[in-house]
Amino acid sequence: MDFTDRTVIVTGGTRGIGKAVALAFTRQGARVAVIYGSDDQSAADMQVELETGGASFLVLKGDVASPQAVDHMIGSVLQEWQRVDVLVNNAGIIRDNMLMFQPLADWNRVLDVNLKGTYLCCKAVIKHMVANRFGRIVNIVSPSGITGRAGQTNYAASKGAVIAFTKSLAREVARIGIGVNCVCPGVIATPLTDQLDPQKLAEMRRMIPMGRVGTPQEVADAVLFLASDLATYITGQVLIVDGGLI
Repeated sequence: MDFTDRTVIVTGGTRGIGKAVALAFTRQGARVAVIYGSDDQSAADMQVELETGGASFLVLKGDVASPQAVDHMIGSVLQEWQRVDVLVNNAGIIRDNMLMFQPLADWNRVLDVNLKGTYLCCKAVIKHMVANRFGRIVNIVSPSGITGRAGQTNYAASKGAVIAFTKSLAREVARIGIGVNCVCPGVIATPLTDQLDPQKLAEMRRMIPMGRVGTPQEVADAVLFLASDLATYITGQVLIVDGGLI
């Protein structure tokens, strides 16, 4: 999968799955813009890693839920490289709570980042992809958006909406050479799973037919596939990477 001379944007790209995705694209020759929200230390570490690997990159800080911030960040990418070929919407947050105890602020923020952020980033790049008659958008979703999960009404609603958004956008731009798909990771070994109680993690592992959690690289491989020329006839789909969990 060769991404030489292609420009890739990865939101939430300095940790976990997003970091693995960004680094995977650089190894395949892409110019990569990494967008992050607040973790300056992770961003600094990522910048060092990208410099060491000799990648062509940008590291940009901004809130994907802010129209002004998104326009500024996408504008910076276009100013640097004049095009956007691939967008990976990975930025997302979780604020779990049972609905009866869930503050409105938590509902709003999860929907703002996970759903509105995807909308804003897609809207900011789509006209450039249309002009080039080429583009790949990959939105990272969750099993919660397919099956639901207690305590995640806000998160499940946001990810389920992103799936519907993806299918609708795919229909709008399919004839122009733009593919829009989702990757749905299951339980993946990230800093988030590292914080789980070992007993709870063991229970989750027993539910997975493959008997193990996934790796960020396995998710990154799926993203690269959907963004590559190997997936030219695939659009509006949800590629589930969960070891058989769903």
